[in-house]
Amino acid sequence: MHTHRPRKRFGQHFLHDESVVARIVRAIAPRPGERIVEIGPGLGALTGALLQSCENLDVIELDRDLAAKMKAEHDGDRRLRVHTGDALRFDFQQLVSPGERLRIVGNLPYNVSTPLLFHLLDQAPIIADMHFMLQREVVGRLVAEPGGKDYGRLTVMVRLRCESEKLFDVGAGAFRPAPRVTSAVVRLRVREQAGAELADLPTFQRLVSHLFSRRRKTLRNSLRGQLSEADLEKLGIDPNARPETLDLSEFALLANALHDTGKHV
Repeated sequence: MHTHRPRKRFGQHFLHDESVVARIVRAIAPRPGERIVEIGPGLGALTGALLQSCENLDVIELDRDLAAKMKAEHDGDRRLRVHTGDALRFDFQQLVSPGERLRIVGNLPYNVSTPLLFHLLDQAPIIADMHFMLQREVVGRLVAEPGGKDYGRLTVMVRLRCESEKLFDVGAGAFRPAPRVTSAVVRLRVREQAGAELADLPTFQRLVSHLFSRRRKTLRNSLRGQLSEADLEKLGIDPNARPETLDLSEFALLANALHDTGKHV
């Protein structure tokens, strides 16, 4: 029986349900020669299962005590490399050789899941796919379609680089201690090419953030002084539309129009 006391400041909820672990590994389906990276291995339930079917596993653990424990338990196992550090600041580029792409997996703490997703998107060219356990509401935002309340900045920015698929829910009883929320597992496949053609990525990022910070306003009002009603109509976009109704291609049209005019939001 483990003696590690979960630390609230790290958002630790340790997965212990073997059936859930097995289901996650089946979803990942590791193949020989692949580079697998696990974020937040905790007590190693998923780590041990992954090592049964992969030859190359890096794990990144913020908790120094847990990292030391894992190093001791797997001393001499050349398949596993333990990195002690914060995944939010980790340079994943150091784990790949030219031509390689990482497959990333993890049970992510709820308090850092969104910033960590954005950090990984910044390194998307070296990532093949990601399988994450997240709060069910966050997964709902990742797979949302235009028109609903779950559709927002996170949805659009992830969709630019990834295809998102919810796999299954996981109840609180699968963890120790049990969280107060239901979790879900999501698969994010990184696109070979971005999901929309952009003239300038920073302009797109600023636009999406700007519009969703004013999500109750119409585009006419949100973009006043940047794009006129006539500009919007010329793009085939309704000036009375609100941001949650726009698809990825329409955000790209708006961002490219802003870039072409040299205006900023």
